[in-house]
Amino acid sequence: MREIVLDTETTGFDPDSGDRIVEIGAIELLNHLPTGNVYHQYINPERAMPADAFAVHGLGDDFLADKPVFASIARDFVAFVGSAKLVIHNASFDMKFLNAELKWAELPGLPMDQAIDTLEIARRRFPGAQNSLDALCRRFAVDNSAREKHGALLDSELLAEIYLELIGGRQPDLVLAAGGNGRQGHDVEIEGGWKPMPRPNKLPPRPSEAEIARHAHFMATLNEKDPG
Repeated sequence: MREIVLDTETTGFDPDSGDRIVEIGAIELLNHLPTGNVYHQYINPERAMPADAFAVHGLGDDFLADKPVFASIARDFVAFVGSAKLVIHNASFDMKFLNAELKWAELPGLPMDQAIDTLEIARRRFPGAQNSLDALCRRFAVDNSAREKHGALLDSELLAEIYLELIGGRQPDLVLAAGGNGRQGHDVEIEGGWKPMPRPNKLPPRPSEAEIARHAHFMATLNEKDPG
């Protein structure tokens, strides 16, 4: 199963008022594991950056001036996304902007049912609690110390970890290989479910040597008392 964990940064809150996307960060998951395949793009919004938005993400006019406009990267972005589910925190916000940009680029929009909203999942699991990305990082002990400002790629990386926790937690037999080679562990897939592979090394005996010695002495004492 292919999923894309995605985040955007924008010039404001409403594309209908002229706000635009200035950054897209996206991480590919395959069967809930990062593959190492990412999409990251800064975008020239073709308008001035409001001070309030700059305070959030730190992307200013000078930095964005030589970046491509959305229309020039739209097809590459759509090709990266494909038909994968889009894992987004507060999906209605990002989908609204993505579809506005795709419309302006004269491309089909993304259907809302393609999105998985982690904010809605968090609200169902923790009703009445704070469910911002930072709050969820604290709840699940995800290190967000590098998040001094919002950034689409960093936030996607954090959200990928949060998403795995929200849907049931990381499985102990799933580990990431360097470079994102996918699933590794002690299981093999067979028809009808998963079957554990034999352990490469036998587990050590649970009792200590002292406990084994005491048990042997106790059994010898029983044998001495047995009239049988």
